[in-house]
Amino acid sequence: MENKTRCGYVTIAGRPNAGKSTLLNMLLGQKIAIATAKPQTTRKRITGILTEEDYQIIFLDTPGIIVPKYLLQEKMMKFVKFSISDADILLHIIDANQQADIEDALSPDFAKQFLSGKRRPTFLLINKIDLIKPEDLEAIKVNLEANGGYAGLLCISALNNDFKETIMNFIVGLLPEHPKYYPDDFVSDESERFFVSEIIREKILELYRDEIPYSCEVVIEDFKEREANKHFISATIFVERDSQKIIVIGRGGDQIKKIGESARKDIETFLDHQVYLELRVKVRDSWRKNERYLRNFGYENSPEHE
Repeated sequence: MENKTRCGYVTIAGRPNAGKSTLLNMLLGQKIAIATAKPQTTRKRITGILTEEDYQIIFLDTPGIIVPKYLLQEKMMKFVKFSISDADILLHIIDANQQADIEDALSPDFAKQFLSGKRRPTFLLINKIDLIKPEDLEAIKVNLEANGGYAGLLCISALNNDFKETIMNFIVGLLPEHPKYYPDDFVSDESERFFVSEIIREKILELYRDEIPYSCEVVIEDFKEREANKHFISATIFVERDSQKIIVIGRGGDQIKKIGESARKDIETFLDHQVYLELRVKVRDSWRKNERYLRNFGYENSPEHE
């Protein structure tokens, strides 16, 4: 009897810093989503594709669920809702050490707002169990299992590859029968430009504190592939105020140089080719609250799904 191919969308959702991007990278077996200790690292929906002979999983990594305070955050939450509406399977990941995450998993209001919609299997992943006492974890697990709102519950550490097989067993058996959406060698449907801009933004998140990383957006202005020479990449870092521009550039350009050197190494690893990276900094006043700027930066609203 011929084996049927299974294929479907698996959305990863949860609060900031719950471990969504780390989980995606672990399941794919390679890093495609930036993951830092800072909240709200992910701003857009990131697609990661895992393909085996008889199945294909399209993972959707999403921004951390928050109450939006300005236009950019509103658009981020739309990415979350659209991704959940697309899901054949939903993974709700929570940080075992954060009471707010646990309360989300128990809250009918949270489930109604973010996890409801079409009927789909929803799994609860209790993450970062390596950072909690076993007796405390057991109490959390018993409490959440009694809630009964999930198709299954797993205690994991997204940093630990040992949990990959268990999670995959949960997912694969519930994928709908469907032909593969993408060629077998696709790891994402995002462009190289997107990933390069994310690498640069990751270095900004790692280097700066407070409001600076959240006021920055990276746009790839030019990307020339040159087989015989270094690829040429020109990127602009947009900030909201002149004072932020001064900080990002640094005294004598020392900070922007650090960003460039660190990003270039990771970009060369990603592209498997040497790169000449050119960085500039420009001001776009209050871009996080400006519809036109956000649209130009790729935060246009996703189409509604019926």
